[in-house]
Amino acid sequence: METCTDTDKTHLARAIELARRGAGSVKPNPIVGAVVARAGETLGEGWHQEFGGAHAEVNAIEACGLEDLSGATLYVSLEPCCHEGKTPPCTDAILQSGIRRVVVASDDPTEKASGRGLGILRDEGVEVILADGELAASARLLNQAFRKHARVGRPWVLFKSAMTLDGKVATRTGDSKWISSADSRELAHRWRAAVDAVVVGIGTALADDPQLTARPDGLMADAGAQPRRVVFDSLARLPTSSQLVAAAAEIPLTVVVSRAAARADTDALEAAGVHVLVATGENEPARVRSALDQLGALGVSSILLEGGPHLAGAFLDAGEIDEIRLFLAPLLLGGSAARDPLEGEGVERISEALRAISFDCQSIGEDLLVSARVREW
Repeated sequence: METCTDTDKTHLARAIELARRGAGSVKPNPIVGAVVARAGETLGEGWHQEFGGAHAEVNAIEACGLEDLSGATLYVSLEPCCHEGKTPPCTDAILQSGIRRVVVASDDPTEKASGRGLGILRDEGVEVILADGELAASARLLNQAFRKHARVGRPWVLFKSAMTLDGKVATRTGDSKWISSADSRELAHRWRAAVDAVVVGIGTALADDPQLTARPDGLMADAGAQPRRVVFDSLARLPTSSQLVAAAAEIPLTVVVSRAAARADTDALEAAGVHVLVATGENEPARVRSALDQLGALGVSSILLEGGPHLAGAFLDAGEIDEIRLFLAPLLLGGSAARDPLEGEGVERISEALRAISFDCQSIGEDLLVSARVREW
Protein backbone atom coordinates (compact mmCIF):
# COMPACT_ATOMS: atom_id res chain seq x y z
CA MET A 1 0.00 0.00 0.00
CA GLU A 2 1.35 3.40 -0.98
CA THR A 3 2.17 5.77 1.84
CA CYS A 4 2.16 9.57 1.93
CA THR A 5 5.13 11.29 0.30
CA ASP A 6 6.66 14.47 1.68
CA THR A 7 4.69 16.43 -0.93
CA ASP A 8 1.50 14.68 0.18
CA LYS A 9 2.18 15.62 3.78
CA THR A 10 2.71 19.27 2.88
CA HIS A 11 -0.60 19.52 1.01
CA LEU A 12 -2.46 17.53 3.66
CA ALA A 13 -1.14 19.83 6.40
CA ARG A 14 -2.49 22.75 4.37
CA ALA A 15 -5.90 21.06 4.11
CA ILE A 16 -5.98 20.70 7.91
CA GLU A 17 -5.04 24.37 8.27
CA LEU A 18 -7.85 25.39 5.91
CA ALA A 19 -10.37 23.29 7.86
CA ARG A 20 -9.89 25.47 10.94
CA ARG A 21 -11.40 28.43 9.07
CA GLY A 22 -14.80 26.77 9.33
CA ALA A 23 -14.77 26.51 13.12
CA GLY A 24 -18.01 27.76 14.62
CA SER A 25 -19.75 28.14 11.25
CA VAL A 26 -20.72 24.61 10.24
CA LYS A 27 -22.16 22.94 13.35
CA PRO A 28 -23.32 20.19 13.59
CA ASN A 29 -21.21 19.26 10.58
CA PRO A 30 -17.48 18.64 10.97
CA ILE A 31 -14.94 21.22 9.85
CA VAL A 32 -13.11 20.11 6.70
CA GLY A 33 -10.43 21.51 4.42
CA ALA A 34 -9.27 20.39 0.97
CA VAL A 35 -6.50 21.07 -1.54
CA VAL A 36 -6.22 20.00 -5.20
CA ALA A 37 -2.66 19.76 -6.55
CA ARG A 38 -0.91 18.38 -9.62
CA ALA A 39 2.81 17.91 -10.16
CA GLY A 40 3.50 19.67 -6.87
CA GLU A 41 1.49 22.76 -7.84
CA THR A 42 -1.61 23.80 -5.90
CA LEU A 43 -4.56 24.22 -8.28
CA GLY A 44 -7.31 25.01 -5.81
CA GLU A 45 -8.15 25.22 -2.12
CA GLY A 46 -11.39 25.14 -0.16
CA TRP A 47 -13.05 24.50 3.17
CA HIS A 48 -16.55 23.93 4.47
CA GLN A 49 -17.61 27.52 5.09
CA GLU A 50 -21.18 27.33 6.40
CA PHE A 51 -23.78 24.79 7.41
CA GLY A 52 -25.82 23.82 4.36
CA GLY A 53 -23.20 25.20 1.98
CA ALA A 54 -20.84 23.39 -0.37
CA HIS A 55 -18.36 21.03 1.24
CA ALA A 56 -14.61 21.54 1.22
CA GLU A 57 -13.96 19.11 -1.65
CA VAL A 58 -16.44 20.85 -3.96
CA ASN A 59 -15.08 24.29 -3.08
CA ALA A 60 -11.51 23.17 -3.77
CA ILE A 61 -12.45 21.58 -7.09
CA GLU A 62 -14.39 24.66 -8.20
CA ALA A 63 -11.49 26.90 -7.17
CA CYS A 64 -9.31 25.13 -9.76
CA GLY A 65 -11.31 26.61 -12.63
CA LEU A 66 -10.43 23.65 -14.85
CA GLU A 67 -12.70 21.20 -16.63
CA ASP A 68 -10.21 18.33 -16.54
CA LEU A 69 -8.32 17.50 -13.35
CA SER A 70 -6.88 14.19 -14.54
CA GLY A 71 -3.50 13.59 -12.97
CA ALA A 72 -4.40 15.77 -9.97
CA THR A 73 -4.59 14.67 -6.34
CA LEU A 74 -7.25 15.75 -3.85
CA TYR A 75 -6.07 16.21 -0.28
CA VAL A 76 -8.85 16.33 2.30
CA SER A 77 -8.78 16.47 6.09
CA LEU A 78 -11.82 14.16 6.49
CA GLU A 79 -13.16 11.23 4.52
CA PRO A 80 -15.40 12.51 1.65
CA CYS A 81 -19.15 12.01 2.14
CA CYS A 82 -21.09 9.65 -0.10
CA HIS A 83 -24.66 10.42 0.97
CA GLU A 84 -27.21 12.98 -0.13
CA GLY A 85 -27.83 15.61 2.54
CA LYS A 86 -28.20 19.35 2.16
CA THR A 87 -25.65 19.00 -0.66
CA PRO A 88 -24.91 16.20 -3.17
CA PRO A 89 -22.31 13.53 -2.30
CA CYS A 90 -18.72 14.73 -2.52
CA THR A 91 -17.74 11.38 -4.03
CA ASP A 92 -19.81 12.31 -7.13
CA ALA A 93 -17.99 15.64 -7.49
CA ILE A 94 -14.62 13.93 -7.16
CA LEU A 95 -15.42 11.33 -9.81
CA GLN A 96 -16.86 13.92 -12.21
CA SER A 97 -13.75 16.10 -11.87
CA GLY A 98 -11.40 13.47 -13.28
CA ILE A 99 -9.34 13.25 -10.07
CA ARG A 100 -7.99 9.75 -9.69
CA ARG A 101 -5.95 10.04 -6.49
CA VAL A 102 -7.26 11.07 -3.05
CA VAL A 103 -5.27 11.44 0.18
CA VAL A 104 -7.35 11.53 3.37
CA ALA A 105 -6.19 12.63 6.81
CA SER A 106 -8.91 11.11 9.00
CA ASP A 107 -11.92 8.81 8.85
CA ASP A 108 -15.56 9.80 9.29
CA PRO A 109 -17.01 7.59 12.07
CA THR A 110 -20.68 8.30 11.31
CA GLU A 111 -22.89 5.44 10.21
CA LYS A 112 -23.57 7.18 6.87
CA ALA A 113 -19.85 7.25 6.08
CA SER A 114 -17.41 5.02 7.98
CA GLY A 115 -15.34 4.07 4.93
CA ARG A 116 -18.19 3.94 2.43
CA GLY A 117 -17.07 6.99 0.49
CA LEU A 118 -13.55 5.63 0.21
CA GLY A 119 -14.95 2.29 -0.95
CA ILE A 120 -16.96 4.00 -3.70
CA LEU A 121 -13.90 5.88 -4.91
CA ARG A 122 -11.78 2.71 -4.96
CA ASP A 123 -14.50 0.83 -6.86
CA GLU A 124 -14.35 3.54 -9.53
CA GLY A 125 -10.58 3.20 -9.91
CA VAL A 126 -9.51 6.08 -7.68
CA GLU A 127 -6.35 5.51 -5.66
CA VAL A 128 -7.10 6.24 -2.00
CA ILE A 129 -4.41 6.80 0.62
CA LEU A 130 -5.08 7.16 4.34
CA ALA A 131 -2.60 9.20 6.33
CA ASP A 132 -1.30 8.11 9.70
CA GLY A 133 0.90 9.50 12.46
CA GLU A 134 0.84 13.16 13.48
CA LEU A 135 -1.19 14.39 10.51
CA ALA A 136 -3.96 11.88 11.15
CA ALA A 137 -3.99 12.73 14.86
CA SER A 138 -4.11 16.45 14.09
CA ALA A 139 -7.05 15.95 11.74
CA ARG A 140 -8.97 13.90 14.30
CA LEU A 141 -8.46 16.59 16.94
CA LEU A 142 -10.23 19.12 14.70
CA ASN A 143 -13.54 17.31 15.20
CA GLN A 144 -13.54 15.71 18.64
CA ALA A 145 -17.15 16.69 19.40
CA PHE A 146 -18.35 15.41 16.03
CA ARG A 147 -16.43 12.17 16.47
CA LYS A 148 -17.60 11.41 20.01
CA HIS A 149 -21.22 12.15 19.15
CA ALA A 150 -21.00 9.93 16.07
CA ARG A 151 -19.40 7.05 17.95
CA VAL A 152 -21.29 6.94 21.25
CA GLY A 153 -24.18 9.39 20.85
CA ARG A 154 -23.11 11.58 23.76
CA PRO A 155 -21.69 15.11 23.66
CA TRP A 156 -18.00 15.88 24.04
CA VAL A 157 -17.41 17.58 27.40
CA LEU A 158 -14.99 20.43 28.09
CA PHE A 159 -14.63 21.17 31.80
CA LYS A 160 -13.68 24.76 32.58
CA SER A 161 -12.81 26.18 35.98
CA ALA A 162 -10.82 28.94 37.61
CA MET A 163 -8.78 28.26 40.73
CA THR A 164 -6.26 29.89 43.01
CA LEU A 165 -2.63 28.91 43.48
CA ASP A 166 -3.68 26.67 46.36
CA GLY A 167 -6.25 24.90 44.18
CA LYS A 168 -9.45 26.52 45.43
CA VAL A 169 -12.45 27.65 43.36
CA ALA A 170 -14.35 29.48 46.12
CA THR A 171 -13.90 30.64 49.71
CA ARG A 172 -15.51 28.79 52.61
CA THR A 173 -18.51 31.14 52.24
CA GLY A 174 -18.90 30.27 48.57
CA ASP A 175 -17.55 33.56 47.16
CA SER A 176 -15.83 33.06 43.79
CA LYS A 177 -16.20 36.38 41.93
CA TRP A 178 -13.84 36.87 40.46
CA ILE A 179 -10.95 34.43 40.74
CA SER A 180 -10.05 34.66 37.06
CA SER A 181 -9.07 37.86 35.26
CA ALA A 182 -11.19 39.80 32.77
CA ASP A 183 -9.06 38.40 29.92
CA SER A 184 -9.76 34.86 31.08
CA ARG A 185 -13.48 35.49 31.38
CA GLU A 186 -13.53 36.94 27.85
CA LEU A 187 -11.91 33.77 26.54
CA ALA A 188 -14.45 31.64 28.41
CA HIS A 189 -17.25 33.50 26.62
CA ARG A 190 -15.65 32.55 23.31
CA TRP A 191 -15.68 28.93 24.42
CA ARG A 192 -19.38 29.25 25.25
CA ALA A 193 -20.06 30.56 21.76
CA ALA A 194 -18.27 27.56 20.24
CA VAL A 195 -20.27 24.79 21.97
CA ASP A 196 -23.82 23.50 21.74
CA ALA A 197 -24.58 23.73 25.46
CA VAL A 198 -23.31 25.27 28.72
CA VAL A 199 -23.86 23.17 31.84
CA VAL A 200 -24.00 24.08 35.54
CA GLY A 201 -25.42 22.54 38.69
CA ILE A 202 -28.32 23.88 40.73
CA GLY A 203 -25.91 25.18 43.38
CA THR A 204 -24.32 27.54 40.87
CA ALA A 205 -27.70 28.52 39.44
CA LEU A 206 -29.10 29.40 42.88
CA ALA A 207 -25.98 31.19 44.11
CA ASP A 208 -25.25 33.28 41.02
CA ASP A 209 -28.57 33.52 39.11
CA PRO A 210 -26.51 33.44 35.88
CA GLN A 211 -27.61 33.96 32.30
CA LEU A 212 -25.10 31.43 30.88
CA THR A 213 -25.09 33.29 27.58
CA ALA A 214 -22.13 33.82 25.28
CA ARG A 215 -21.02 37.45 25.33
CA PRO A 216 -17.66 37.56 23.52
CA ASP A 217 -16.16 41.05 23.34
CA GLY A 218 -18.78 42.06 25.89
CA LEU A 219 -21.57 41.93 23.29
CA MET A 220 -24.62 39.70 23.50
CA ALA A 221 -24.76 37.32 20.53
CA ASP A 222 -28.06 36.74 18.71
CA ALA A 223 -30.41 34.39 20.56
CA GLY A 224 -30.20 31.90 17.68
CA ALA A 225 -26.43 31.72 18.08
CA GLN A 226 -26.54 31.10 21.82
CA PRO A 227 -25.73 27.70 23.32
CA ARG A 228 -28.45 25.73 25.08
CA ARG A 229 -28.31 26.34 28.85
CA VAL A 230 -28.47 23.16 30.95
CA VAL A 231 -28.96 22.98 34.73
CA PHE A 232 -28.56 19.71 36.62
CA ASP A 233 -31.28 20.13 39.26
CA SER A 234 -32.34 16.77 40.68
CA LEU A 235 -35.26 18.17 42.73
CA ALA A 236 -36.39 20.89 40.24
CA ARG A 237 -35.52 23.74 42.60
CA LEU A 238 -34.70 26.29 39.88
CA PRO A 239 -36.98 29.31 40.49
CA THR A 240 -39.26 30.32 37.64
CA SER A 241 -38.22 33.88 38.50
CA SER A 242 -34.56 33.20 37.63
CA GLN A 243 -32.79 34.84 34.70
CA LEU A 244 -32.38 31.43 33.11
CA VAL A 245 -36.11 30.72 33.04
CA ALA A 246 -36.96 34.30 32.05
CA ALA A 247 -35.03 33.86 28.79
CA ALA A 248 -36.22 30.30 28.07
CA ALA A 249 -38.54 31.43 25.28
CA GLU A 250 -35.62 32.92 23.33
CA ILE A 251 -32.70 30.70 24.36
CA PRO A 252 -33.26 26.98 25.00
CA LEU A 253 -33.06 25.93 28.64
CA THR A 254 -32.96 22.31 29.77
CA VAL A 255 -33.32 21.34 33.42
CA VAL A 256 -32.13 17.83 34.25
CA VAL A 257 -34.13 16.36 37.12
CA SER A 258 -34.29 12.98 38.82
CA ARG A 259 -37.39 10.88 39.48
CA ALA A 260 -37.44 12.40 42.96
CA ALA A 261 -38.48 15.81 41.59
CA ALA A 262 -42.00 16.91 42.53
CA ARG A 263 -44.42 16.87 39.60
CA ALA A 264 -45.75 20.32 40.51
CA ASP A 265 -42.26 21.80 40.27
CA THR A 266 -41.45 20.19 36.90
CA ASP A 267 -44.88 21.23 35.56
CA ALA A 268 -44.18 24.84 36.60
CA LEU A 269 -40.85 24.81 34.76
CA GLU A 270 -42.40 23.33 31.63
CA ALA A 271 -45.20 25.90 31.73
CA ALA A 272 -42.50 28.60 31.72
CA GLY A 273 -40.98 27.18 28.52
CA VAL A 274 -38.29 25.01 30.08
CA HIS A 275 -37.39 21.62 28.59
CA VAL A 276 -37.36 19.17 31.52
CA LEU A 277 -35.29 16.04 31.10
CA VAL A 278 -35.56 13.14 33.56
CA ALA A 279 -32.21 11.42 34.16
CA THR A 280 -32.37 7.86 35.45
CA GLY A 281 -29.83 5.71 37.26
CA GLU A 282 -28.89 4.41 40.67
CA ASN A 283 -26.33 7.16 41.41
CA GLU A 284 -25.14 10.55 40.17
CA PRO A 285 -22.60 9.27 37.60
CA ALA A 286 -25.27 7.03 36.09
CA ARG A 287 -27.68 9.97 35.92
CA VAL A 288 -24.98 12.06 34.23
CA ARG A 289 -24.62 9.41 31.52
CA SER A 290 -28.41 9.18 31.16
CA ALA A 291 -28.66 12.94 30.74
CA LEU A 292 -25.85 13.03 28.19
CA ASP A 293 -27.49 10.24 26.20
CA GLN A 294 -30.70 12.27 26.04
CA LEU A 295 -28.92 15.54 25.23
CA GLY A 296 -27.01 13.76 22.48
CA ALA A 297 -30.30 12.53 21.02
CA LEU A 298 -31.39 16.20 20.86
CA GLY A 299 -28.35 16.92 18.68
CA VAL A 300 -26.12 18.38 21.40
CA SER A 301 -22.59 17.29 20.43
CA SER A 302 -20.46 19.58 22.62
CA ILE A 303 -20.75 20.85 26.18
CA LEU A 304 -18.90 23.42 28.26
CA LEU A 305 -19.14 22.21 31.84
CA GLU A 306 -18.80 25.19 34.18
CA GLY A 307 -19.38 23.39 37.47
CA GLY A 308 -19.59 23.65 40.32
CA PRO A 309 -17.37 21.15 42.11
CA HIS A 310 -20.16 18.70 42.99
CA LEU A 311 -21.43 18.35 39.42
CA ALA A 312 -17.90 18.34 37.97
CA GLY A 313 -17.02 15.47 40.29
CA ALA A 314 -20.06 13.51 39.12
CA PHE A 315 -19.00 14.02 35.47
CA LEU A 316 -15.48 12.83 36.34
CA ASP A 317 -16.80 9.76 38.16
CA ALA A 318 -19.00 9.04 35.12
CA GLY A 319 -15.96 9.11 32.83
CA GLU A 320 -17.52 11.93 30.83
CA ILE A 321 -14.88 14.67 30.91
CA ASP A 322 -12.90 14.78 27.67
CA GLU A 323 -10.86 17.96 28.04
CA ILE A 324 -10.00 20.26 30.94
CA ARG A 325 -9.11 23.96 30.89
CA LEU A 326 -8.16 25.51 34.22
CA PHE A 327 -7.37 29.16 34.80
CA LEU A 328 -4.78 29.42 37.56
CA ALA A 329 -4.95 32.84 39.23
CA PRO A 330 -2.19 34.49 41.33
CA LEU A 331 -4.27 34.27 44.52
CA LEU A 332 -4.17 32.30 47.76
CA LEU A 333 -7.32 31.56 49.77
CA GLY A 334 -6.36 28.99 52.37
CA GLY A 335 -8.93 27.39 54.64
CA SER A 336 -9.81 23.73 54.90
CA ALA A 337 -13.45 24.52 54.07
CA ALA A 338 -12.66 26.39 50.84
CA ARG A 339 -14.00 24.60 47.73
CA ASP A 340 -11.94 22.33 45.49
CA PRO A 341 -12.58 22.23 41.71
CA LEU A 342 -13.63 18.56 41.70
CA GLU A 343 -15.55 16.59 44.29
CA GLY A 344 -17.37 13.29 43.77
CA GLU A 345 -16.02 9.89 44.77
CA GLY A 346 -12.65 10.13 43.03
CA VAL A 347 -10.14 7.26 43.10
CA GLU A 348 -8.48 5.43 45.97
CA ARG A 349 -5.00 5.08 44.48
CA ILE A 350 -2.73 7.30 42.41
CA SER A 351 -2.36 4.40 39.97
CA GLU A 352 -6.11 4.71 39.24
CA ALA A 353 -5.91 8.42 38.41
CA LEU A 354 -7.03 9.65 35.00
CA ARG A 355 -3.87 10.70 33.18
CA ALA A 356 -3.87 13.45 30.56
CA ILE A 357 -2.98 12.56 26.97
CA SER A 358 -1.67 16.04 26.33
CA PHE A 359 -0.77 18.95 28.59
CA ASP A 360 -0.22 22.61 27.75
CA CYS A 361 0.18 25.95 29.55
CA GLN A 362 -0.13 29.53 28.34
CA SER A 363 -0.47 32.99 29.87
CA ILE A 364 -3.85 34.72 29.64
CA GLY A 365 -3.57 38.21 31.12
CA GLU A 366 -2.38 37.73 34.68
CA ASP A 367 -3.60 34.11 34.77
CA LEU A 368 -2.07 30.84 33.63
CA LEU A 369 -4.30 28.63 31.47
CA VAL A 370 -3.62 24.92 31.90
CA SER A 371 -5.21 22.74 29.20
CA ALA A 372 -5.29 18.94 29.16
CA ARG A 373 -6.93 16.40 26.89
CA VAL A 374 -7.89 13.26 28.79
CA ARG A 375 -9.67 11.36 25.99
CA GLU A 376 -9.38 11.21 22.23
CA TRP A 377 -12.15 10.14 19.86
